[in-house]
Amino acid sequence: MPEIITTKQGKIEVEIEGTGFPVIAIHGSPGGWDGAKMMLDFLPSDKFQKIAFSRPGYLGTLLNEKDDSIDHEADLIAAMLEHLKIKRAAVLAWSGGGPSAYRLAVRHPEQISSMVMIAAVSERWICPPYPASDRFLYGTAFGKSLVHFLAKVTPKQIISGALAGEGKLSNAEVQKQTESVMAHSAQRKAVLDVAKTMNWVGKRKPGWDNDVKNYAKIDRLELEKVHCPVLIVQGDVDTDVLPFYSENAHKRLSNSQLILVKNGTHLAFYAHPDAEKIQAQVETWFLEHFSQKIKEEKR
Repeated sequence: MPEIITTKQGKIEVEIEGTGFPVIAIHGSPGGWDGAKMMLDFLPSDKFQKIAFSRPGYLGTLLNEKDDSIDHEADLIAAMLEHLKIKRAAVLAWSGGGPSAYRLAVRHPEQISSMVMIAAVSERWICPPYPASDRFLYGTAFGKSLVHFLAKVTPKQIISGALAGEGKLSNAEVQKQTESVMAHSAQRKAVLDVAKTMNWVGKRKPGWDNDVKNYAKIDRLELEKVHCPVLIVQGDVDTDVLPFYSENAHKRLSNSQLILVKNGTHLAFYAHPDAEKIQAQVETWFLEHFSQKIKEEKR
């Protein structure tokens, strides 16, 4: 279970699991430490110290009353690492976790060994007008309870709906990917876990509202100042964070690679026929860049 720690930048809710190279998961919008924990499940606990936390305004991490900016969030993450006596960590960021991840790399470069950005927001994002069904399921307390109930009794329906809603797939492709996810316990669990955290009510509402406000007024995140290695993973039919966010980031970053997932939705890194292969690439990416940093320090 998570705990609340006090850093020089404020309090933050954190859960840590495993031993080895530290990796922090920066969850999307909405989310929380629980969603961040799911993001790290694919990494083996005997090789990685997996750090899941709630971003400001989500669950146990309250918004800073004086500064609710993206930069303050980045500084809070850096202070968390300092408090935990972690000199350097890798970053795994998804979707709405992109802005603070990029700003963390700009403002505190010495603390970051490498980054993996999954369909991450990299410039101004305007909240779209969600359909009434989404506003009910994810924007009301009853809808939240219903999603939890359906995840137990009809998981296939939740998975199918998530794939259809997070990407521009044909009905046949939705059915094909749904069957593929249902056949893989880790992928099935990932989608259902995400569905349970994707609501903007209760203790997640302040964070969601703050993200919507902050992301709509992004001018630039100064990606040109990010110098650590960045691996970008993007589904090519993602309708949540459109591919141009990743493609533009790739063009502006000085040291990046882009993996474009064919027929990949916003969930492609966790729910797709190629998900396990891509996750293995990411594990290798983290290990190689950690090892490289250690060698550089010994010179």
